[in-house]
Amino acid sequence: MKIENLKELLENNNLKELKNTLIEMNEYDIAEFLEELDEGEMIKVFRLLPKTIATDVFVNLEDETQKHLINLLSKKEATQIIEDMFTDDAADLFDEMPAVMVQSLLSNVDKDTRNDINRLLKYPENSAGSLMAVEYIHLKKGLTIKESIARIRKQKDEFASFDACFVTDNERKLLGRISIKDLLINDPEMLIDDIMEECEHAISTLMDQEEVAKYFQDYDYSVLPVVDLENRLVGIITIDDVVDIIEEEATEDMEKMAAMLPSEKPYDQTTIFETYKARMPWLLLLMISATFTGKIIESFEEELKAYTILTAFIPMLMDTGGNAGSQSSVSVIRALSLNDIEFKDIFKVMWKESKVAILCSLTLALCNFLKLLIIDRIPLLVSLTVCLTLIVTIILAKLIGCTLPMIAKKLKFDPAVMASPFITTIVDACSLLIYFYIAKLLLGI
Repeated sequence: MKIENLKELLENNNLKELKNTLIEMNEYDIAEFLEELDEGEMIKVFRLLPKTIATDVFVNLEDETQKHLINLLSKKEATQIIEDMFTDDAADLFDEMPAVMVQSLLSNVDKDTRNDINRLLKYPENSAGSLMAVEYIHLKKGLTIKESIARIRKQKDEFASFDACFVTDNERKLLGRISIKDLLINDPEMLIDDIMEECEHAISTLMDQEEVAKYFQDYDYSVLPVVDLENRLVGIITIDDVVDIIEEEATEDMEKMAAMLPSEKPYDQTTIFETYKARMPWLLLLMISATFTGKIIESFEEELKAYTILTAFIPMLMDTGGNAGSQSSVSVIRALSLNDIEFKDIFKVMWKESKVAILCSLTLALCNFLKLLIIDRIPLLVSLTVCLTLIVTIILAKLIGCTLPMIAKKLKFDPAVMASPFITTIVDACSLLIYFYIAKLLLGI
């Protein structure tokens, strides 16, 4: 049902029909509907939802809406929501809330839930430990398939994922994994020890979230176990968490490539001052670095007076060089993030980019040369100066664009910081120096 129809039911106070309609809807769609309502309407509709649905809807709300709604609910209602949430979702919620509010809410939840949430909050930000859920299917070695299925059925509402069951010894050390399919198709009297598979890729609690996402991407897992330093099973990470990681990391790289400090908030929830703080440092750095470009032009002032026409081509040369460098840097940064290339491949990458640069530069130079001579009626030597500069600039820009991100990666910096704005600034200065020295050589100025 469309949101407009739901709003009409709410405006007419037809709450019974509204409730029945919401029950039949997907939790994500209900969350979208709540996002469209004002404060009073949102709490009114949320309280219509059965407890079995309310928590799932709450998890699908935007972070800011979650924090707002939790404040509107009574302590009893808020406590119920938190206790029904999986611990990783609850920890994410508390991570964004003021400490006073966290303490108030945690004081009302049961001891086990409180301990689980506190444990997750202690892990470093963006680590596997901070992302994991502690609600997983845990089977001890020596159980039969029949006994294992009985246990799963008994505790079915306590698990975050049914994609895999994990087998441990009496000390909770990870031994292997079993799919639900294997439990169903094998003899009920068989021991799970005989059908379990070795866990080839267990995740450490301190592993960075980007590396976690890479495991899921490379090996097509839907769930992976998380172990501590002693190989004890402490949680699981599921594919839905990984999707969020990929989105978050992609957004962060885009912001860095656009010369902005990364923001964890959506655009519409970011204040003017927060946006200012995210953009200002890079803008200031780039502005200061751009003054060197001005100094170069100033140092060749006398030459420009002799051939003022040279000035007209400066923007084109700088823009083309910057664009060429950006193309290479974006391609290399993506390849680095996907682990398609490593630092050891730097000469291979440079060789490839240099060949691409030669082809691109010759094509652009030829087109530009013909335009300058035939259409613009520019003198031959000036046209030659511009086009030779174009060739050298493009080759240099592509080499700079491909090498700087790889060097940054090697030095443990984020390659994204070596993206378009930074590279463009370097290329601008280099292109001007090349331009004026070629002009001196050909034009004798």
